[in-house]
Amino acid sequence: MNKYTLHIAHILGLNEKKVDATIALLEEGCTIPFISRYRKEKTGNLDEVAITSINELVSSMRELDKRKETIIKTISEQNKLTPELEQKILSCCISTELEDIYLPYKPKRRTRAQIAREQGLEPLASLLLLQREQKPKEAAKRFLKGDITTIEQAMNGAKDIIAETISENQDARNVVREVFKREAIISSKVIKKMEATEEAQKFSDYFDFSEPLRRCNSHRLLAMRRGEAAGILRVGISIDGEQCNYKVGRIYLQGKNPCSGYLSEAIEDALKRLIIPSIENEFAASSKAQADDEAIKVFAENLRQLLLSAPLGQKRVLALDPGFANGCKMACLDAQGNLLYHEIIFPHPPHKKYIEAVNAVQQMISKYAIQAIAIGNGTASRESKEFITDTLKQCKLENTVQVFIVSEDGASIYSASTTAREEFPHEDVTTRGAVSIGRRLIDPLAELVKIDPKSIGVGQYQHDVDQSKLKKSLDQTVESCVNLIGVNLNTASKHLLTYVSGLGTSLAQNIVDYRAENGAFTSRAQLKKVPRLGNVAYQQCAGFLKVTNAKNPLDNSTVHPESYYIVEQMAKDKGCKVADLIGNKELLKTIALQQYITSEVGLPTLTDIIKELEKPGVDPREQLEEFEFDAHVHTIDDLVVGMELPGIVTNITNFGAFVDLGVHQDGLIHISQLADKFVSDPNSVVHLQQHVRVKIIEVDLCRKRIGLSMKHIKQ
Repeated sequence: MNKYTLHIAHILGLNEKKVDATIALLEEGCTIPFISRYRKEKTGNLDEVAITSINELVSSMRELDKRKETIIKTISEQNKLTPELEQKILSCCISTELEDIYLPYKPKRRTRAQIAREQGLEPLASLLLLQREQKPKEAAKRFLKGDITTIEQAMNGAKDIIAETISENQDARNVVREVFKREAIISSKVIKKMEATEEAQKFSDYFDFSEPLRRCNSHRLLAMRRGEAAGILRVGISIDGEQCNYKVGRIYLQGKNPCSGYLSEAIEDALKRLIIPSIENEFAASSKAQADDEAIKVFAENLRQLLLSAPLGQKRVLALDPGFANGCKMACLDAQGNLLYHEIIFPHPPHKKYIEAVNAVQQMISKYAIQAIAIGNGTASRESKEFITDTLKQCKLENTVQVFIVSEDGASIYSASTTAREEFPHEDVTTRGAVSIGRRLIDPLAELVKIDPKSIGVGQYQHDVDQSKLKKSLDQTVESCVNLIGVNLNTASKHLLTYVSGLGTSLAQNIVDYRAENGAFTSRAQLKKVPRLGNVAYQQCAGFLKVTNAKNPLDNSTVHPESYYIVEQMAKDKGCKVADLIGNKELLKTIALQQYITSEVGLPTLTDIIKELEKPGVDPREQLEEFEFDAHVHTIDDLVVGMELPGIVTNITNFGAFVDLGVHQDGLIHISQLADKFVSDPNSVVHLQQHVRVKIIEVDLCRKRIGLSMKHIKQ
């Protein structure tokens, strides 16, 4: 059994055998998507969330072990390591506890206590701590030498030593921690000279704010910390120092005695100067880390929903990147998203070349057999939608060509990126941006993987949280989504292939190069011919890569090649070909799965195989629906309290959901306004890109804020 198994199983409340098997698979180099889909027998059907948690805990415990090694080495070099101390360090499972153990041995800068020790005052400090000396001032006279010329100096030096000793005591620190945990208050004040600035108004809710730290949710804490980083707010965490004095005093004070007054002063100094500032920093860091984790979790869920947005599918698309003075950039794409043609039209002011624009659109629709039109949701989006709608009516195509509004977030980032330059070296950024809008309609996942997730526009405070944690979480989310949907081996870009289980950047490039040199793949087995793609990588990636029109129909399914023999045996037992099983629900129902169970293959795998054979290659994403904003509302000035309007959910946070009403300023449905019942998680009521009806309950033109409600509104 792995040394981490018992601890992780206890933390997560999971079966020890499942945890141990999962750790073993991870150590073999298996990816999380592969384990969750193709190793259900070994893990006891653990899902991606549980496997990810196990993986993260293993990583953090390994880091803790490295820290223990460093601490043991440092203490050993000081010749202070005892067998008891080493065992105490090795058995420690909490990082703060470990650092408390290490604190007395940690190399320090020259402190007041160290100076006092150098002056020979440590024995006096010990006398005061024991509290048996009846005449402490008389005892202090024995230490008057060198720089110590008065009893007061001797006593102050001794108190400095006692204060540092107390500050390094694990029990004393834990007492203060408990007070912080229960009663700490986080507060923020505006810095007066900044109060009147425009930038400061964004943080006006926090100009004079305080609440218990344990109740402060992630978005409020991150907002305060952002204001602090901007030099607008002063943020602090405070507790009742008197309570700490009393509780730490109970550890050290032995009733009223001649030494207790000096000891009380040392305790107060230890708390005020050393322990409380240290624990405050600890709680500031831990509360920030907790807020980061919560914000990252929300961001990752938003990203997941966006990546799994409904695709239009392989249709010929006319993409329109709207604009006024610079015109609307048009790009015609084939069903695979390849650029066929592009031009700029000027239907809007100041140019108003309306007739020319109508003719151009009609010609493009006709010449390139356009089936759908994608319009970016930026400047001039509503006007462009109305222009396209009118044009389709004029040529009587309103019932045959679909029109969709597509999010532009991150399109400009993509158009100026290395990826875009590689794909379209001879096109300018406007053309690349239009192509990206069109491709997002065809397949959001395939296009959005090319853009840094932070630029896609579905997070909050993404620049304020721990960037390495954020990147890791978002990369895992993208990888999870890509492998959930699967990838067409012959059309996938290098960027999409990069996220496939077991591949990565170099193997993805090798696949693209092999495809360019040898033509389309005709089977999954051909992957083994790709340079540097060995047996391990093949095992991890093969089930997630699909080959359409392959000789073996299983190559276009999620059935893993290692399980092909099972399907072949099923077909043989039924006296038919593998192809005859696919999609034949009645025949599949007659298969007795029990007879195919072995020591390696169990019911979970067999059940998954049958499900896939029933509906091979079915995309789990929803169907795309057209949407219309209210024709009478174009700007925030058009909004009136009480209006009911259609909108699209663009972002979800812990405190509510943001909705696009087509006025270039998203409105907020606070969590308390999401439903007629109590809502603890907005994701339980709405999802990203959902079409909703909302009521306007507040319009703040000065702060450009729109308050919305879904209460008592039929959806």
